[in-house]
Amino acid sequence: MSFKCLTRRGLLAAGSAALIVPATARAQEAPVRRNTSSFMAQDWRDHFDTLGKGCIVCDTASRALHYWAADGEDYRIYPTSVPKTDELTKRGYTKIVRKKVGPSWTPTASQMERFPDWRPVAGGAPDNPLGTHAMYFDWPAYLIHGTHDTRKIGRPSSDGCIGLYNEKIAELFEITPIGTQVRLI
Repeated sequence: MSFKCLTRRGLLAAGSAALIVPATARAQEAPVRRNTSSFMAQDWRDHFDTLGKGCIVCDTASRALHYWAADGEDYRIYPTSVPKTDELTKRGYTKIVRKKVGPSWTPTASQMERFPDWRPVAGGAPDNPLGTHAMYFDWPAYLIHGTHDTRKIGRPSSDGCIGLYNEKIAELFEITPIGTQVRLI
């Protein structure tokens, strides 16, 4: 009877081969596109005739908000949360008509139908779904706001609004005048 002698080198070589095979198999799969790399470039001219007081394009496909200042020199892009479903998504043209630091939140009638246990939340509360700042559209119940739940950013997680990290909505809030034109696509 013949026995092969196991050596430390033999064990290390076998262990390395076992690790390489799954990695090689994974490399053959199609790459997964992450949200941060899928932002689609936007040009304000594709959406508006003039810059006016400024422009915002909320792109629900790439989950990004694009901002252009009135002078055209300041362009910024922010990752966002977007509505959970197409039924909750309103698309089209609107504008910023009001801004509020520490907004309070009251569930809409349709939210109360779906979630009867939801209750209004005072402005500044740590569990406020609107976060620290809100910018309201001329469409009722639709707005751009912050969120304390950072897991929502980059995901379809809202009931119709566009959500940003609290520090990003504070930045956007400061540079966005009332009357800024907005398009949701």
